[in-house]
Amino acid sequence: MAASPAAPLFPRKLAVALLALLACCFAGNHIAARIAFDNDTGVLLAILCRSGLTLLALAALLAWQRQPLSLPAGTRGWQVLLGLLIATQSLCLYSAVARIPVALALLVGNTFPILLALLGWALGGPRPTRRTALLMGLILCGLALALDVPARLRGGGADEPAWALGIALAFGAACVFACALWITDHKLAEVRGPVRSLLTLAIVFSSMLVAGLSGVMPAGLSVPGSSSGWLALASLVLLYGVAFTLLFVCVPRLNMAQNAPVMNIEPIATLVLGWALLGQQLSAMQLLGGALVIGAIVLLTYRKKG
Repeated sequence: MAASPAAPLFPRKLAVALLALLACCFAGNHIAARIAFDNDTGVLLAILCRSGLTLLALAALLAWQRQPLSLPAGTRGWQVLLGLLIATQSLCLYSAVARIPVALALLVGNTFPILLALLGWALGGPRPTRRTALLMGLILCGLALALDVPARLRGGGADEPAWALGIALAFGAACVFACALWITDHKLAEVRGPVRSLLTLAIVFSSMLVAGLSGVMPAGLSVPGSSSGWLALASLVLLYGVAFTLLFVCVPRLNMAQNAPVMNIEPIATLVLGWALLGQQLSAMQLLGGALVIGAIVLLTYRKKG
């Protein structure tokens, strides 16, 4: 049963270890997704299975806790929009994972803190501080190195269209996720977290099902073409479902305001798993760029007091 808001926090070391484990599970989910896609699995099918299993787990938890699913007045439309944005983010990120090295897709996708800060400023929020602006610039420089932009500009190889589309999809995922976080903070703050999570997953599942049945994305519901593909599909569903549900249950005791930056270990874990399981390697310059991005994002997500 989920801890109540008054439940004692986990010890710092336990909370950090648990968040690192969850980040590794999410990383493993993306690696499994790439293996599934390489074995003819449809992107829509992967998201449909992933969200469906997690939805059932959360629904069972909420039913056990007997929590009502009512929404405060004026939030229904925003909740629907949030679900559609998360569905779009999932679709964009998985589509990027299918086209470019998984670690690069996650590095680009994890730039959402920059976009969230800029979005908040554009919509009347506080202007980014000099420290924030400096870290944003460092993230962009790191991305330029991680994506090997200079070599790409000089090159023009056969994989250029797929690479460009993959980067665009990952950046689109970051943009959409930043919008979703802004809506969560400013329009759905009154909605209880468990209800918001459940309804969001329900909308993701429904939208993927409609998209698949409508044929808007050809081969989106294609089943794996081999036993390896089926195993990868089962793995991504299990890893995501366990990680999401465990995070959902434990988040009141994890002191996320202090410990959330630990989740940025996900791209690092993805890089290691991508090298070990997929043979995806990055150059020393790309690794340096990735380290700059992750380090700057960690600093950016820490709230500086005073």
